Amino acid sequence: MIRKAPQPRAFGYARVSTTDQELTIQQAALEGAGCLKIFSEKKSGTRRDGRTELEVLLECVREGDVVVVTRIDRLARSVKDLQDIVLELRERGVALRATEQPIDTTTAAGKAFLDMLGVFAEFETNLRRERQLEGIAKAKAAGVYTGRKPSLDVDRVKTLFAAGKKPTAIARELKMARSSVYRVLGKDATEAA
Repeated sequence: MIRKAPQPRAFGYARVSTTDQELTIQQAALEGAGCLKIFSEKKSGTRRDGRTELEVLLECVREGDVVVVTRIDRLARSVKDLQDIVLELRERGVALRATEQPIDTTTAAGKAFLDMLGVFAEFETNLRRERQLEGIAKAKAAGVYTGRKPSLDVDRVKTLFAAGKKPTAIARELKMARSSVYRVLGKDATEAA
């Protein structure tokens, strides 16, 4: 009697960057790919830390298993993180596949394509960061972007000080750090102390 080799277990990983994005399309594709369990989270892919579902998935898989994602950028947005994850999977005898891209780490072509996509995912992240910084600089130049509103009322601090209140009393009344009061008052506060 000839025994069939056991079918590899497939585990899915779905990720979106923000809480207002939906995971349902990725989850449906991973279910269609035959995943036994799907690990899903709403976390940025630019860093690996804090992605608890990814860590649980990596602890769960064993030799012969397959990790399935819809696209490689769901797994990582930096080449280093992607390479670290793929190396960890490879060392444990776990393959990686993507449903929307020709990635299958059991083949040489799949490995090469994976590396290329990792480079493009990181490039896209860097471009987005550059565009964001350019937009902020442009808005600042136009006077539209002023940053965060100040959290302390400078005029009120000065008025209370002029009325004879000490920096500690002002800090207590305005529920702020005493160092903030000293920063607003500068040398006037140190001379009065």
